[in-house]
Amino acid sequence: MTNEDILKALSNVQEPDLGKDLVTLNMVKDIAIEGKKVSFTVVLTTPACPLKDMIMNACINAVKILVDKEAEVTVNFTSNTSTNRKDAKLILGGVKNIIAVVSGKGGVGKSTISSNLALALAKGGAKVGLMDADIYGPSQHIMFGVRGERPMMTEVDGKGLIEPIEKFGIKMMSIGLLIDEKQAVIWRGPMVSSAIKQFVSEVNWGELDYLVIDMPPGTGDIHLTIVQTVPVTGVIVVTTPQLVALADAKKGIAMFGQAQLKVPVIGLVENMSYFTPAELPNNQYFIFGKNGGKNLAEEFDIPFLGQIPIVQSIREGGDSGIPIMAGEDEITKKAFLDFAGNAARGIAMRNANMAPTEIQEVK
Repeated sequence: MTNEDILKALSNVQEPDLGKDLVTLNMVKDIAIEGKKVSFTVVLTTPACPLKDMIMNACINAVKILVDKEAEVTVNFTSNTSTNRKDAKLILGGVKNIIAVVSGKGGVGKSTISSNLALALAKGGAKVGLMDADIYGPSQHIMFGVRGERPMMTEVDGKGLIEPIEKFGIKMMSIGLLIDEKQAVIWRGPMVSSAIKQFVSEVNWGELDYLVIDMPPGTGDIHLTIVQTVPVTGVIVVTTPQLVALADAKKGIAMFGQAQLKVPVIGLVENMSYFTPAELPNNQYFIFGKNGGKNLAEEFDIPFLGQIPIVQSIREGGDSGIPIMAGEDEITKKAFLDFAGNAARGIAMRNANMAPTEIQEVK
């Protein structure tokens, strides 16, 4: 067996999402052959790749069928999170992907989705940051259990920067860390836009695979400021199944579908999809309606990223400062891991198949 034999065999293994073979995509590294033992490393486009096992089995079968049926094949994995930034050396230069989590209305669990998406991506090995851009109603400092903490200052290249709070392996920043909780933020649009720009340019985010931005509900100033300030890779839309939420989710999808924005929608996730009581684990009760989010995704021809159940432990985790992905509920964790895996795949496909990410000029 030679390196050429192995590469030729692996050229028949396709990356399921990108539609090209592993060799063409330059994803095969460090081939080592010793007798019948063969090992190599496959470089994934995301640490959270949910298709790892499928790729591994396809690689093993390719070598055994096309090279030597007695080969002992070891497939190792590493990751180099994909990016497609036009201005990688400019603002947030160390951040590969910026993901805005949006909703058309409040109360659909957008902050819960944002925090657990960030944690699920990090669980797969990615470096992740979470920016709470909901200036009027910040909640991430509560969900991460850091109420009352104040971020420190640090100096980078002679410039004073705010050091984000690190918790559960995530870098997190929220206006809730900078103001008294008992005070209301009574700011006009320009002040809010200025605060958002500070969160981008005056926080030491460093090197990240993903920066998840928890956006405020609706389609307003902050959304425009974000896309005009940073190159947003894509948006994830959150809805619940009922008609009122779906009607507002359509506005969120429509906003980013407008020609002057050109920010792709990575997909839609349906929160509070069904209720399963602990004493009846096989039962599902569709309190707010069934498959509304799935049908909406089909209507707008955007990917459906998953369904998150309405579970008491999710609410308890958010209130206690230990999000569900940092807790013990493995069943509910799986729903978030599946959703995060689908989101990561969507981001990788966006980077492979669409125009480079860039800051938008909104007129």
